[in-house]
Parts: sequence; structure tokens; C-alpha cells
Amino acid sequence: MIKSFSVTDIGKKRKLNQDFVFASDEPVGNLPNVYIVADGMGGHNAGDYASKCTVETVVREIRGCFEKSPIRILSKAIRVANDQIRMRAREDSSLYGMGTTIVVAACLGKYLQVANVGDSRLYIVGDKIRQITRDHSLVEEMVRMGGIGREEARNHPDKNIITRAIGARDTIEIDFFHEELKSGEIVLMCSDGLTNMLEDEEIEGILKGQGTMEERADRLVEAANQNGGKDNITVIVIDAFAREG
Repeated sequence: MIKSFSVTDIGKKRKLNQDFVFASDEPVGNLPNVYIVADGMGGHNAGDYASKCTVETVVREIRGCFEKSPIRILSKAIRVANDQIRMRAREDSSLYGMGTTIVVAACLGKYLQVANVGDSRLYIVGDKIRQITRDHSLVEEMVRMGGIGREEARNHPDKNIITRAIGARDTIEIDFFHEELKSGEIVLMCSDGLTNMLEDEEIEGILKGQGTMEERADRLVEAANQNGGKDNITVIVIDAFAREG
């Protein structure tokens, strides 16, 4: 059986939580389960509207989709959400310029299907921690091009500039990943409020530590807040091979 736990926290510095999370271990439409993290951006309440509207639209579209292919289901849902955000921003000037990241996953037996736009992340933690998604950010592009090193990227002043987001353009480019899961591996999905405050090794240590899944997820949020909590923090922890009871 599959088991997940999700938590979102405003952090220490923000007045508003612009992250939005959805987690269902039960089927949604033709997918056996669905997990989503979105990190909104925009002035006033535009960012929290963008993330909430995007996640709710994606879930609704997955629920009503007759496609069988997980990639087609996710692709259609994310594209409809992008159209929806673009339309709402045109209709309401207070929402102009809003956008959101999104990372979506579904566990299909021992395989994991992932879709990603932006810099929210999905990791698989087993023998070691592996980041599956690639950040769509200016700094990540600089790292890939060899302009700066990974350590320099961590504290770069432009690290919050993302190059892809739901709502940014009329057409959306989505990354898809298909990964095989091994027994004992844990899936982590999170917003950058976690990864900007904790090194991957710290995240790995907490997830491999003692306690229930809920306790370890809460510990991740607690550690991010202890390190400054500069942004909203959202975490989903998934065990695709959880034992009954």
C-alpha cells in the first residue's frame, strides 16, 4: 500500500503562505494517486491565488480526463491550469503578473511519473538522496553552462529568479521524469522554502532518521525554520511500499 504525509508552513518571515499542497493516496480519475506542490508568486494575494487555483484546476482536470497515459493526463491538466491563470490575470488587474511553480507525481506500482515546471523539487531518498527534477531557474542554468559552481549557486543573489512558471507565458514547457522505485526508498516533494534552508545531506539525514513519516516531515519543516525559515515551507513524504498497519 502507499502512504503519504503532507505539511505546509508559513515560515518565519512571510505574512502569507503562497504555497499550496495536495496529496491523495486514493485514485484521482485514471491515476491511482496524485501528489502536488505549488509555490506561488505575485504581489499581495496573487501568489497564493495562483498556487491554489493551479492545484485545484490540475486536480479537477485529472479527475475528468479520459486519457489512460499518465503523461497525457498530467500534460493536459497542467496546460489547462496555465490557460486558467493567464485568463484570470487578464481579467483581474490585482492578479497581473502572478505565477506558480508546480511539481506533480503519481506512483504507478513501482514506477513514479513526475511532471515539473519551476523550482519546486522531487527527490528520491534511498541509499543516497537524488534530486529527480531539474530547477527551471536562472542560477541553475548558470550552473549547467559551467558559469558558476554548485556552492556559489546556493547563495547567489539571483537564486529566486525562475525561468519557467505556470502563468508566465501562453505556452508552457513541462519536464517529465519516469523513475523506478525500490523498496525502502522514500519520495520527497517540496517547495524551495525547504531546500534554500537545508542542504540535501541534512534532508537525507532527517528522512533516514527515527520516527514516523509524519514526525520526519514535521522535523524537516522545524529544521528549515530553525535555519531561518525565510520562505513558506511545503513538504510531501511518500512511501510507495508502506506495510499495512
